[in-house]
Amino acid sequence: MNSKLKLRKGDKVIVTNGKSKGVIGEILKVLPKENRALVRGANIVKKHTKPTQNSAGGIVEKENYINISNIAFYDEKEKKATKIGYKILEDGRKLRFSRLTGEVLDK
Repeated sequence: MNSKLKLRKGDKVIVTNGKSKGVIGEILKVLPKENRALVRGANIVKKHTKPTQNSAGGIVEKENYINISNIAFYDEKEKKATKIGYKILEDGRKLRFSRLTGEVLDK
């Protein structure tokens, strides 16, 4: 995984730019090499699908990837976007923390 990438699968984020600005959702998948993430409820697109043996055809709405520069970690306590920093403990573990509240994100 890219060491510069601070957002991970399962993090709650807010969309800061684009057509889904203000949407709060969970990261479903991260593509670190392409700097993209799949966020639940953000960047919804309509995809036309052909019918197959397993599913009926039609227009399906699904999430599309969004650039990581357009999302920020969402702090539940403060109800706003925050940056993520790193702390290195005495035993050598590297933990993420919220720069807004100072709360440790990783357990």
